[in-house]
Amino acid sequence: MFEDFLEKKLLGIENSGLLRTLRKAQGTPTSKIKINNKNLINFSSNNYLDLAGSKDIAKASENIIEKYGFTATSSRLVSGNFAIHEELEAQLANFKEKEAALVFPSGYQTNVGIISALMSNEKESCIIMDKLNHASLWDGAKLSGSRIFIYKHCDMNSLEKVFKRTREYKLKLVVTESVFSMDGDFTPLKDFVELCKKYGAVSMVDEAHSSGVFGKEGKGLANMFGVEDKIDIVIGTLSKAFAAQGGFVCSSRKFIDFLINKSRAFIYTTAVSPAICAVALKSLEIVKNSCYRRQHLHAMSKLLKNKLTELGFDISNTQSQIIPIVTGSTENTEKIFSHLFEKGIYIPAIKPPTVPKNQARIRISITSGHTFHDIEQLCSNLKYFK
Repeated sequence: MFEDFLEKKLLGIENSGLLRTLRKAQGTPTSKIKINNKNLINFSSNNYLDLAGSKDIAKASENIIEKYGFTATSSRLVSGNFAIHEELEAQLANFKEKEAALVFPSGYQTNVGIISALMSNEKESCIIMDKLNHASLWDGAKLSGSRIFIYKHCDMNSLEKVFKRTREYKLKLVVTESVFSMDGDFTPLKDFVELCKKYGAVSMVDEAHSSGVFGKEGKGLANMFGVEDKIDIVIGTLSKAFAAQGGFVCSSRKFIDFLINKSRAFIYTTAVSPAICAVALKSLEIVKNSCYRRQHLHAMSKLLKNKLTELGFDISNTQSQIIPIVTGSTENTEKIFSHLFEKGIYIPAIKPPTVPKNQARIRISITSGHTFHDIEQLCSNLKYFK
């Protein structure tokens, strides 16, 4: 019965064109990648500053493994809390200009663990969400049991209307990404924080795709807009520009202490490996001194956006290194993926439910490792679809 149930479900997914399979990557996935023994230009990676595979980072990990071993063996509240965890958190708090920080084993765990710990199904609290927030933010909101209100994507007039409908709630948590992972556009953070202050709401901003990429020393979009001190809760990830693993939150000392005591995603899991902490610390050091990497990343992003626009592609409202080509149908997107793969370019198709129905796309992700030749090769192969 169970196997029949699974077969029926998988067949339904396959018939809808949404069946997902794993492709085996070989070697270090930088701006080049090897999949199924085929060498490809990699436009699918979140390795924004091209730090994956850095020898300096690898050496930092090796030194810590000799000192601590690879695994923390238990949760931080039992016997898995090491000095290097606290050092990383102190450096991250300083980087985001907050009082304190807390590291989680993954970015997904971070978002789910924070929202579900802070919010509840009490009648006096609610969560206000941008419609296109990441799945981890939505899962945390749903898990909390709190009342959820939605505002139109990046629409501050819509957000204010929601605020006016939620005046009676004493605790209002407003959640957004700074750079959206599927569209590459920006939240208007200045207007966002002003509205949150005006209506007495707690602001939470996920900087997963902007940390390392924007702002002074790569501190993020909030820093670039000069509003980092006005955001209550800042989220980040170590697994994108920092080329490590895990997620983190930066906020007040009291909020971090609250999470240590109330976040099940932190309490009931083995601590992040000391070796990963060493990688993150070395990456953070490099990121802060990588102005040239950021400049090249932005130059490559701008070049590609201009060329795609000239070719007549719909690249939505992207303002970042994430550049979607919205094709609409899953079938069209798969055709583009297959053609590019054959020509030595790797950009997987993004399909529902990751994006809304009829919003399937090729999601191009630029890194500082890409070259003018890479951009030219991509565009010369994409032009056949216009």
